[in-house]
Amino acid sequence: MAHDVKTELIALLTQARDSVAPTASATPIQIERPRDPSHGDFATNLAMLLAKALKKNPREIAQQLLAELPASPRISGAEIAGAGFINFRLAAGEKTEVVRTALNQGADFGRSTQGGAQKIQVEFVSANPTGPLHVGHGRGAAYGASLSSLLAFAGWDVTREYYVNDAGRQMDILGLSTWLRYLGLLGEQIPFPPNGYQGDYVRRMAEQLQHAHGDKYRRSATDVLQDTPGLPAADRADDEAKAQREAHLDALIARAKTLLGEDWHYVHQHALNEQLEDCRSDLQEFGVEFEVWFSEKALYDTGLVARCVALLEEKGHIYVQNGAKWFRSTAFGDEKDRVVQRENGLYTYFASDIAYHLNKFERGFDKIINIWGADHHGYIPRVTGAVKALDLPSDKLQVALVQFAVLYRNGQKASMSTRSGEFVTLRELRGEVGNDACRFFYALRKSDQHLDFDLDLAKSQSNENPVYYIQYAHARICSVLKQWPGSPAELSAADLGRLDNPREQALANLIGQFPEVIEAAARDLAPHSVAFYLKDLAGEFHAWYNAERMLVEDAALCQARVALAAAVRQVIRNGLAILGVSCPESM
Repeated sequence: MAHDVKTELIALLTQARDSVAPTASATPIQIERPRDPSHGDFATNLAMLLAKALKKNPREIAQQLLAELPASPRISGAEIAGAGFINFRLAAGEKTEVVRTALNQGADFGRSTQGGAQKIQVEFVSANPTGPLHVGHGRGAAYGASLSSLLAFAGWDVTREYYVNDAGRQMDILGLSTWLRYLGLLGEQIPFPPNGYQGDYVRRMAEQLQHAHGDKYRRSATDVLQDTPGLPAADRADDEAKAQREAHLDALIARAKTLLGEDWHYVHQHALNEQLEDCRSDLQEFGVEFEVWFSEKALYDTGLVARCVALLEEKGHIYVQNGAKWFRSTAFGDEKDRVVQRENGLYTYFASDIAYHLNKFERGFDKIINIWGADHHGYIPRVTGAVKALDLPSDKLQVALVQFAVLYRNGQKASMSTRSGEFVTLRELRGEVGNDACRFFYALRKSDQHLDFDLDLAKSQSNENPVYYIQYAHARICSVLKQWPGSPAELSAADLGRLDNPREQALANLIGQFPEVIEAAARDLAPHSVAFYLKDLAGEFHAWYNAERMLVEDAALCQARVALAAAVRQVIRNGLAILGVSCPESM
């Protein structure tokens, strides 16, 4: 297996290094695959790293290293290239032996111990449960789920977590919006606030309230509008008009809480539960599961928010201005200080976010990954600063940003505003192109790169559609195995030495790279690397399939080729499982 070869190469080079440069035994040994396969199978820049310490030409050092390099039957040759690189070529049988390894290890092929079973928390999606998930949320969900699976495959003990913002103003707005629609169904004429939630899902929740409780929560329009400030003209978009609309909305929320009393909690909770359940089922259908759904409200109920602010105060990171408590965020690189407790005594969202991160550290995770939308980029310094202010190890916290995904339909960009209700939901997108295309297309770009979602390509059954191309390779191999008269158990005993043409060597070489791709992708938090690798693997397979017959009369050659195809199938299965994409056996 290629991983074992790399380990052996490092051991051989360690002996050579210690012989040539005993005083430089701390010099790291790096083994990489050359970009150009004609340069060999592996390469090292060790001679160049030793040049400064030994004050010699790198090529001269490379010659000395080769002279001291112990022989190995797994290495057929080594040569010096360029400024002092040493290129290694594997013995012919060594290149194809990975086929047997892949078949024997099956679903575990490529699995790594890189993470050392350390506990890692990946928090993702965490969208306010104020409406259906849209296609932007879908990208964060696909990235978080694929990254979590990748890290688990690479040896981490992963906890997938969704942070439910169930204690803030946005939930109050959703509760109010639902109640106002309910009152409208009962004939109460109340102008609906333009900054309320206006989607059809709000009307459905209002209809549920009416169906279950009749007019129990009815209050007169006169009582509801009492003492609420008027609204500015609809065409006004200046800052003053915006502030007036927000003040009107806040007054309506306060009025609803007063008029409904204890019943407000039921209306509020009804809206929260409906949207949270919709979100949960949508994600489950998308193949995205969470071990933990963490309630923001629990941070208040347990007193953690208050304790957190008190801790910051004790450590000298809080000051009072105009009756409000401010965190000295600028001391940690933020552009301005941040309020954590308002003059009315209410804590801010930022305060609960600090408490949530304190909770994460108190749960003992070795690493914490937050996956946020790119619009939260400015939030990183203040959260990281708060972690440092609490004397927590901020190096354990990492934030991965996800750029927006823009859906194009008939050349038109779709709006995704949750307030207006004019958005394309994740459920609608899945219904149009299918889960597999959704998951794979979301994974095709690095998470912090902009993504235009090409619907026409995602739905096409062509070689240009990458997910179709990869799944078709898998289906083709399944077809070959069904036609082959032998038993799959026999394949691990195939004479792999018969795989001697360049395409077969290239395929075996790619199979051997899979464990390295997994470790590099996990290290870089980059599941898109797995998607690109699978595209390359499918491309090599299709080229080989089109150039050579699998089921030839030569029984030994036939068995070897079927074994190679079966190994490709196994790698495709392992890779697509990480990305949450299915592997159909026929297409």
